[in-house]
Amino acid sequence: MQGVGEHTMPELQSLHVFQALNRSPHARLQACAELGDGLAAAVWSNHHDAQDYQAPSHHTLSCYIGGGTGTFRRDQPGLKGGPDKLCILPAEHQSAWVINGDIRLAHLYFSPEQFALGCVTLLDREPRELHLREGTFLEDPFQAQRFRQLVSLNWHEPGERLLTSSLAHELLSHTLLNQVGVRDGLRLKGGLAAHQRRRLVEYIDHHVEDPISLGQLAAMCALSEYHFARMFRQSFGVPPHQYLLARRLARAKNLLRSSVLPISELALLCGFSSASHFNQRFRHAMGATPSQYRQAFCA
Repeated sequence: MQGVGEHTMPELQSLHVFQALNRSPHARLQACAELGDGLAAAVWSNHHDAQDYQAPSHHTLSCYIGGGTGTFRRDQPGLKGGPDKLCILPAEHQSAWVINGDIRLAHLYFSPEQFALGCVTLLDREPRELHLREGTFLEDPFQAQRFRQLVSLNWHEPGERLLTSSLAHELLSHTLLNQVGVRDGLRLKGGLAAHQRRRLVEYIDHHVEDPISLGQLAAMCALSEYHFARMFRQSFGVPPHQYLLARRLARAKNLLRSSVLPISELALLCGFSSASHFNQRFRHAMGATPSQYRQAFCA
């Protein structure tokens, strides 16, 4: 599996919800972009249509930007949409929709890996313990405002695309903090103990600038590298190298926004072997260089 930000989200056109709308003769794609970090966004218009979503492999957040008062789910016909109404469509869910009249909506797609990273870093929980709760026509003015700001930006202008990515992360974080539930009756098998997971999170965050090896992390848990890698992935939802890269990039983004350190110095502080290696990894993740990222947020 490729590292976080190294396209953990499949190509946009391969996402089930995106595909379903793209195939419809009534839906029109107004804008779309892959935002790095396992995130992608799209704006659609649609009218007099019917859509079925069958167990997508990705999660979708949806916000009605305009219209939608005639839109409903077949299994909840009494509940109608409308401007600023939000829907949460988790991976593996199934839903069938009827669209009467015109509608304009924004979608944010995110990968199971991004969900897993959020569970660990934001919620301090094993991703396997948690699930994203389905939601239909929710009201959340803060999220709706973020979506409206998101669709007002030019996703293909480098500076605005970075602001778009930042807004997408805010939308995702808010969702994780408010719309995640504990799986009922779950008996976890395998994986790391909670105290081991917390110790690893703390160690990695405090040594992110160091050349951390798989052997070092495995030794902390008194496991072979093979068993550790397997159990880490079970507990974190991503392999060790992907988690480490995500934490290094998170620190880099924070330092780029909050300091004036030279890029070469910042690269070493975030555990990258050189400025060119850092540039390459960052650009792959964010679609922009560290300098462009700093310029976008410090202009």
